[in-house]
Amino acid sequence: MNDISLIEKSLYGYIPEKYLYIDKLFNSMRYSVEAGGKRVRPRLVLEFSRLCGGSDEAAMPFACAVEYIHTYSLIHDDLPCMDDDDMRRGKPSNHKAFGEDTALLAGDALQSLAFEVMSLPQTVSKAGADRAVRCISKLAFYCGAKGMVGGQIIDLENETKTATYEEVYSCNDLKTGGLIKAACAMGAIIGGADEEKVKLAEEYGRAIGIAFQVVDDILDVTSTDEKLGKPVGSDAQNHKSTYLTLFGIDRCREMVDELTGEAISALNKFDGDTTALAELALSLAKRNY
Repeated sequence: MNDISLIEKSLYGYIPEKYLYIDKLFNSMRYSVEAGGKRVRPRLVLEFSRLCGGSDEAAMPFACAVEYIHTYSLIHDDLPCMDDDDMRRGKPSNHKAFGEDTALLAGDALQSLAFEVMSLPQTVSKAGADRAVRCISKLAFYCGAKGMVGGQIIDLENETKTATYEEVYSCNDLKTGGLIKAACAMGAIIGGADEEKVKLAEEYGRAIGIAFQVVDDILDVTSTDEKLGKPVGSDAQNHKSTYLTLFGIDRCREMVDELTGEAISALNKFDGDTTALAELALSLAKRNY
């Protein structure tokens, strides 16, 4: 069984199909968790744990947790009060399928589930109490006001003005990069890495996180609705400042190469086999959907 299959089996295992009289809520949660995707963030948890000497068994709950947070953020991101997107990964957004009220609650429930899973007795027993607490703290920081949520606020404010490079970078580093940095750091922590290696993992995450967003900006102009699973051209339609509007497509492609190089450079300071992580960085840089 490959990593994505293992991750998805674990993800679904924590969400019951029936519980009291709230089946609709769990169906809504499952609907978005099962929408698929590349599972980049949980894969990063596993790969950095392996690199630093950890086991998949100890790392998997934390891999699931970061994906639950990511999924909740997508549900909320699509709401009419945010980006107001009707499609996500080729099917109706959660609020179109279940209603805005249920979608909002499904996102809230997935956020809570992430922290429940990380703090279960069996999770703590396998990871070790100190490492589990450090991971919980790391994810809480990077998904909160100083991370993903803060980036979303900047993103909303940037829609009302022509943003500077610094404002666009700050938004993306927090909103997109926050969870990616968290995933890398959590994997390193579970693997027993020292603080220097954890910071290197976060540096790798920062670089691929910004590169990921630059590629997203390019694809919003060059791809199709069918490939992306959501409408293209929305940035231009919303007069949104992006790396593409700031620098043009040629410079953006150069930036992706430079950032990917920075990520691989951070990996070179680890002692173990970094092939999988280097290949992941390169594949994300070259993705066309």
